Amino acid sequence: MENMPFEPNEGKSLTIDTDFGTYARYPIKTHVIMKEDVMTDVLDKYVCPYLQEGDTVIISEKIIAITQGRAFPIDEIKVSPLANFLSKFVVKTNYGIGLGMPQTMELCIREVGVPKVLWAAFCAAIGKLFGKKGVFYNICGMKARAIDGPCDYTLPPYNHYAKMAPDHPNEAAAELAKHCGCDVIIIDANDIAANVLGKSRKDLPDAFGEQVFRDNPHDQCSQQTPISIVRKVA
Repeated sequence: MENMPFEPNEGKSLTIDTDFGTYARYPIKTHVIMKEDVMTDVLDKYVCPYLQEGDTVIISEKIIAITQGRAFPIDEIKVSPLANFLSKFVVKTNYGIGLGMPQTMELCIREVGVPKVLWAAFCAAIGKLFGKKGVFYNICGMKARAIDGPCDYTLPPYNHYAKMAPDHPNEAAAELAKHCGCDVIIIDANDIAANVLGKSRKDLPDAFGEQVFRDNPHDQCSQQTPISIVRKVA
């Protein structure tokens, strides 16, 4: 295996077996990414010097959203009565707030619109009567699913922010791929699941990104490793 100056995050394995082969995931530590950062500059500084032919760059959707200006201090989000009401019915988990606070529900309303949110809420209420979960997110889609708020483990200053999903993630991935000369995947990963939000090629299977990142090698605490170089090793 090539000598790379990166170590897996604590409790995570460097390599993983997938249906596509065995891959190393090299997590790359960066500075705290802010709205003013330009992603091509971030790649030039931290990623491009280590790339080889055949590599894939997997990027946390959070820093794409941040650099697109889609992360907001929670005290600057004006919450509507509808968002305040609906957020009370969201089941909260240990893996993220999701839409379980008024500010994130407000971002969902802004992102997908009041009619769809109301329809999703109605269908979700009916679904609960029959023990069916996830109806709200299934109707509102990935843009709603990727919205998240601050948690105790979130890296400052984003422990006081809420964020939307990246805008046009496929186009963003394609632009970054053209810049660095390899495939790029934008991923939403936690300890429950990994979901591909954007990819630089239509024929790049979602299953590849989801399997390679199924154990969330970036982690979500103070690791500050929002980008990985993924390289086939077997």
